[in-house]
Amino acid sequence: MKGSWTRLLTLAAGSVLLLAGGNGFPSFAFPAAAGGLAALDLAGTTRVGERPEPNAVVWLEAGTPPRPGTRKAVLDQRNLTFSPHVLAVSIGTVVEFPNRDRVFHNVFSFRDGKRFDLGMYPVGAVKRVTFGEPGLSRIFCNIHPNMAAYVMAVDSGFSAVSDSSGRFVLAAVPPGTYTYHAWRPGGETLTGSISVDGDKSMEIRWP
Repeated sequence: MKGSWTRLLTLAAGSVLLLAGGNGFPSFAFPAAAGGLAALDLAGTTRVGERPEPNAVVWLEAGTPPRPGTRKAVLDQRNLTFSPHVLAVSIGTVVEFPNRDRVFHNVFSFRDGKRFDLGMYPVGAVKRVTFGEPGLSRIFCNIHPNMAAYVMAVDSGFSAVSDSSGRFVLAAVPPGTYTYHAWRPGGETLTGSISVDGDKSMEIRWP
């Protein structure tokens, strides 16, 4: 692509970063696959004590090159419930809030993270919000106080939300050593280090 560029940077510890940018896009850095090794799916589990923890967000500190087009995600409204309860997105993602319920809704977020108020809208309508900065947004409905959800926007191309069994997969991660973060509703954010080398899995545990 005209005007674009990439560079390999070898660090003192022997790790490698691939730098990419150009054409008006900001530069990004992420660990390059060592020795040409293929990217790997990194599986793991989240637990509180011995109990599997669903709806936990796990992400790596790793940028990705800019992708063409706009990234999109959906936070549905159905049966007076947001679905999914927790959504993880990369910064710049447009989140759609379709009303697939039987009644009007008024989606808003007023605390930390992205602040917005979509106003009242009817069945079949769709409203959209761009999450351009990293952080946690708590989502509510101004008409139905029991409705609540979370959107975690992260500055990373590698994030996942754990399922009902506490399992998650970070897809297509290049081999290397990463700092990871893990958050769960009502809990603190945990931080640690993980080496992705082909036979590694993650176990994240809150006390």
